[in-house]
Amino acid sequence: MQCMECHERPAALHVTEIVNGTKRERHLCEQCAQQKGYVANQEEAYSLHDLITGLFGVNQVDLQQGQRMIQEEAIKCKQCQMSFHEFRKIGRFGCAHCYESFKSRLAPIFRRIHSSSLKHHGKIPKRQGQKLHVQKELDNHREELARLIEDEEFEQAAVIRDKIKAIEEKKEGDHS
Repeated sequence: MQCMECHERPAALHVTEIVNGTKRERHLCEQCAQQKGYVANQEEAYSLHDLITGLFGVNQVDLQQGQRMIQEEAIKCKQCQMSFHEFRKIGRFGCAHCYESFKSRLAPIFRRIHSSSLKHHGKIPKRQGQKLHVQKELDNHREELARLIEDEEFEQAAVIRDKIKAIEEKKEGDHS
C-alpha cells in the first residue's frame, strides 16, 4: 500500500481518526507521518527496550527488584555457599554460618517478623502466663532502674525501686 500523501513510498503508519462520528483512515510513510506530527522524531521515539517493557508490563520497580535479586545472588554464605536470594526464597538458613554472612541484610526482615522489634520475645503459655508476665515486668523495671541510676535520676529511680519491691513482696506472698 502506497502513502496517501506523497504517493511515492510504502505506507508504514496506518492512522484511523474519528471526528464527529466520521471515521477516516490514512496510510502514511514514515516521512509524511513525521511531517504531519503523527510520529515523534528519533530522539523522542521509544526504544526497543521501552516497547518490550511496556508490552510485558515490566516497570521500573520490576527492574529494581531484578537488580536487587542479582545483588542478593552475589551475597553467599562462606561455609555452605547459599545465596541470600535462596535464603529469602526458602526462609531457612543453610548452616550456622549463614546468620553471620547475611547479618547486614537481616534487620529489616526481623523487624517485619517481630512487629518492628529486633528481639524475639517468644510466646507465653497460658498456664504459666501470669508468673512470666510478673517476671517480665520485674526485668523491665530493673533495666529501667539501672538506666535511671546511670543517668543520675535518683528520684525516679527511687519510685521504680519501690515498684520492684512491691512486686517482689506480692510475688513472695503468692508463694506462701
